[in-house]
Amino acid sequence: MATEDPMVAALLREREGYVTHGQADRVAQVDEQLKLRGVEPPTDDKPASSKPTSRTTPPKGRRARGTETT
Repeated sequence: MATEDPMVAALLREREGYVTHGQADRVAQVDEQLKLRGVEPPTDDKPASSKPTSRTTPPKGRRARGTETT
């Protein structure tokens, strides 16, 4: 859901984080704020990507650091 309102966009990102971490009470609070701003909250309560990202993989365009030995 794309929006021009930066507050609504921030609330949607915040909601996604709460859904990812299973914080249903916080999701409900964000949904209330979205409704106050005239936006219907998303109905899916599943994280956008069900596969967690690996922190061991370097970002695109970067190389992994070599292990330091002393």
